[in-house]
Amino acid sequence: MSVTITIPTALRQFTGGESQIEVQANTAGAALDELTQKFTELRRHLYDDKNTLRSFVNVYVNDEDIRHQSGVDTPLKDGDAVMIVPSIAGGATPDVFTPLPLPPPGSLSNEEIARYSRHLIMPEVGLEGQRRLKSASVLMIGTGGLGAPLGMYLAAAGIGRLGIVDFDVVESSNLQRQIIHGTKDIGRRKVDSARDRLADINPHTEIETHETRLTSENALRLFENYDIIVDGTDNFPTRYLVNDACVLTGRPNVYGSIFRFEGQASVFWAERGACYRCLYPEPPPPGLVPSCAEGGVLGVLPGIVGGIQANETIKIILGAEGILVNRLLLFDAWAMKFRELKLRKDPDCPVCGDNPTIRELIDYEAFCGLSAAQQPVEPQLEEITVTELKYRLDRGEDIQIIDVREPNEYEIAHLAGTKLIPLAQVVNRMGEIDPARETVVHCKGGVRSAKAIAALKNAAFPGRLLNLKGGILAWSDEVDASVAKY
Repeated sequence: MSVTITIPTALRQFTGGESQIEVQANTAGAALDELTQKFTELRRHLYDDKNTLRSFVNVYVNDEDIRHQSGVDTPLKDGDAVMIVPSIAGGATPDVFTPLPLPPPGSLSNEEIARYSRHLIMPEVGLEGQRRLKSASVLMIGTGGLGAPLGMYLAAAGIGRLGIVDFDVVESSNLQRQIIHGTKDIGRRKVDSARDRLADINPHTEIETHETRLTSENALRLFENYDIIVDGTDNFPTRYLVNDACVLTGRPNVYGSIFRFEGQASVFWAERGACYRCLYPEPPPPGLVPSCAEGGVLGVLPGIVGGIQANETIKIILGAEGILVNRLLLFDAWAMKFRELKLRKDPDCPVCGDNPTIRELIDYEAFCGLSAAQQPVEPQLEEITVTELKYRLDRGEDIQIIDVREPNEYEIAHLAGTKLIPLAQVVNRMGEIDPARETVVHCKGGVRSAKAIAALKNAAFPGRLLNLKGGILAWSDEVDASVAKY
């Protein structure tokens, strides 16, 4: 049977950039086997060392999760579509939703009636709906790419009270997508910049700032003071923390995630459907999924996904029936395509299932394998600073420098005399690295180069490998300011 496998953006580096692969197979497992035989490096991202499909990788056949069919034995017929849906981080949707319990709505002033007039003339909103928006409270986790458009649209819509949680400061690299901040805000606390912008959009919305990192110690206390939680985070520990805290406090979790030009959105509401853990029971191993800082993100993408999150938040407050409970919306901005996948509540889910085992918030850094105690013992990584490298190069020492970034990054800025071998190719092109010479490996900030060194050592590369501490960014900061930063 000829079937088409759709490859998500995060994994296309292992398929030579191809987004769709045609294979001949009779089952989902056979299709994945043929795919990974053709692209061998992809296999470790889909299967664990026991040859079992990883739990953070979902596979859909014609929009239905194979976990709710026959697993890898799910049969395929000619022309079927197989989609791999990794984390970037039963049950059915009720026909009618009871409205979200809210404080008694207050009245609208004449100025507010004029401001919200385009809402008021819509029967789906009307005067009563706008009063519900005014009485509602929403907590936004993050004021970055997703939180920026989300907060602006919620304030403009007339949400009565908006809470924002963030502990970061505005940097110039944020401005390509975080439209709530401006050039004048560089160096300011994001919560301050966001508060000023939102207050300017709508002085009738009360803005509450929480300049703190969301933790297991403060999440429940924060969540209990708001009606809806919107997840605009960019890391797995916080994403699982938000999910579990929402389940334990009974709050709806309006979810969004982005990477390069692909986005996901859903509403995880344990009382009415699946939660995030039902979709992704376990996180990927640390470093397996690249961050937006490593892989980039199309500037308008968070505006689209954040707008969808704002839309779903408003619909929950208004009591609309068509919210994204038990549905995962996928968006490809490059192909300009939306796709919807069905979700089901997992009766064995440890936090929202029939017999939950998680009854309080846990150590999410440890759960995601990020705590020191959870890390496997690895050989000591040798590092070299940029100033030391510059000194040794100036002395004429014979050092080869391998750049493991992508070609488009190399074009932005690179060090003279370096050889480009992207991370995904470094093992297969190991023969191009002279083991008799001392080798310095570098990337943007030092993360991918460390991965490259680990991969080369696992492949038994015999030469000495040093990681350039801080990568090309440190070179620009400490050695040569003419090297562009990005």
